[in-house]
Amino acid sequence: MRLPRQNLRTPGPTPIPNDIVEAMSEPMINHRGPEFLDLITESTRLLKQVFMTQNDVFVLTSSGTGSLEAALVNTLSPGDKVLGVSAGAFGDRFCDIADAYYADLKRIEVEWGEPIDPEVIRRELREDPGIKAVMITHNETSTGVTHDLESIADIAKNEFGKLILVDAVSSLGCIPLPVDGWNCDMVGTASQKGFMIPPGLAFISVSDDAWEANRTSTMPRFYFDVAEAKKYLESGQTPWTPNLSAIYGLRLALDKMMDEGVENIFARHHDIAQYTRDAVEDLGLELFCTDPARASDTVTAIKMPENIDGSRLMNIMRTEEDVVLAGGQGKLVGHIFRIGHLGWVSREDIEEVVEALKRTLPRVGFSAS
Repeated sequence: MRLPRQNLRTPGPTPIPNDIVEAMSEPMINHRGPEFLDLITESTRLLKQVFMTQNDVFVLTSSGTGSLEAALVNTLSPGDKVLGVSAGAFGDRFCDIADAYYADLKRIEVEWGEPIDPEVIRRELREDPGIKAVMITHNETSTGVTHDLESIADIAKNEFGKLILVDAVSSLGCIPLPVDGWNCDMVGTASQKGFMIPPGLAFISVSDDAWEANRTSTMPRFYFDVAEAKKYLESGQTPWTPNLSAIYGLRLALDKMMDEGVENIFARHHDIAQYTRDAVEDLGLELFCTDPARASDTVTAIKMPENIDGSRLMNIMRTEEDVVLAGGQGKLVGHIFRIGHLGWVSREDIEEVVEALKRTLPRVGFSAS
């Protein structure tokens, strides 16, 4: 069954360029053979440029959550003190993984829609020197907020010498995150966001300090063991069967990203995001992020107007306008809707969304005051 064309504006999965779709139909090859060696070696080399790092980078066959689990289980032991800061659904998830592996988690709750105050990190680390690692979700897609990872990493790493474990699933490759420049230890991301390919691959970088922690880490791991990934990559392989079709797509996606240039990618995302925010406010809608300086350049969260049927708004947009928006998550279900603008996206894509909203909002009872 072939679905009609939609303007997919969720913050993941994101649309896929036609040439990448075609690349993913290449025939299977031996993932223990020389052709795969060339494919994974070059893909890894280019991934390091997107991560802006000299650290080891590995391709995992999983969703982005697998990279977050890998960040924890490869650096920590049960009972290690971990500072987890949650300001949304994905910050909660990162903390939940730490709980699942019996870390001694200190969970800091930040009001959803507000940015994390780096001073909170400084205060907590000063009060408890036994904390080993700080877990941060860089870009919280559930709220449309990008947190000040640069300042947080500077405090945690340079002032206190803690490990920095980063959820960069919806940021890396779209907005600036210089892994080496910010001294981040484990940074995980995924294929279906800024990399313009389907779900099924995750990527993670591992610093020297993370490798040092890995030597004494005793959290259970098997599939997400980065030491195994490192050993196999030295011979141009992955420990377990890779998502070969997605890696074909990744290889072309990385070429396209290099052709555009990472700084140009960041600028494109920022320009489109600013257009989205301005256009939404011009419609009389209210942004959910409380601090304009921390508004995400990959997804815009918008307060659902009172006294309208939000589900009807979303349904008309999808069925009659062919525009697929994202709803709220967790406690924000029914309270916000979101426009994703990351990966393969142009201003024209968002202009189409804005025009569709102009037609649809009056039909569900909204009028700008």
